Amino acid sequence: MDRELIDHHDGHGLTESIKILADEPGPGGASHRYLIQVEAPDGQKFAVGEIQFQKGPRNVEGSTPGVVESALLAIVVDRMRSFNSGELRNRQNALVQTKCEEAIHWLRDRADERARRGVLGTMNK
Repeated sequence: MDRELIDHHDGHGLTESIKILADEPGPGGASHRYLIQVEAPDGQKFAVGEIQFQKGPRNVEGSTPGVVESALLAIVVDRMRSFNSGELRNRQNALVQTKCEEAIHWLRDRADERARRGVLGTMNK
């Protein structure tokens, strides 16, 4: 893995123990594989997840199957909805949910626009 991401750090010491590593950017200029590690209070490090994004067009030989951004956003939306239906309800959770739903909307809009132009599922602009 080539890069470490720190955008998730909250400055309060709660998320700094979560390390996100990204591979070298590939097709489209984006990274496609992310490894998530967590450091326990005793210093032990645990790999807790790996995310493989779609790399290359779907259903094309040589492409790597993976998730898409809207799938990850849907998980965050579900968590915020769940938190807001219980004792952890708050304005910030509602805003996170709304912004993630908005991001899903724009990803769908992008897909619709690419489909209209006949380039959805390709590397064509």
